[in-house]
Amino acid sequence: MKKTNLTIKMFVALAAVFVFAGALSGCSEDKPKVVAKKAEHNPFDHSHGADVTDLVKHKFEHDFAEQCVEREIKNSVNKTEDRKRYAKPCLCIATYMMKDLTAVEAEKFLQEHKDTQSLRIRFENAAYHCLQQKSQPKSPQLFGKR
Repeated sequence: MKKTNLTIKMFVALAAVFVFAGALSGCSEDKPKVVAKKAEHNPFDHSHGADVTDLVKHKFEHDFAEQCVEREIKNSVNKTEDRKRYAKPCLCIATYMMKDLTAVEAEKFLQEHKDTQSLRIRFENAAYHCLQQKSQPKSPQLFGKR
């Protein structure tokens, strides 16, 4: 007899769980709630934020080129001659950096006079690119071999 009481209690509990689950699912709405949709994170989106205007890019290019020349001739003996020599590579570097310029980087450089880490990395890449364009001097020929 004890076993039948236990079995009956188990069936009653199981029936109560099914009734409770059915009641909960019956209370839900068919219409989804309208919630302000948040911008979803797209791992393949590598946009750099707000676009930079051409005027800001032009100002960045010339300010950065001038800063580059000043940095190069700081310890120079013949400043006028070195200024002419460094003007073209520095302008090339500034133009190369300007291609991927973000609004935040431009603002920090032009208004706050700060160099961000991304600008430093881009500067090294641009310097490598621009200075590789120059023709390298020929290596000496020893014994007819290179």
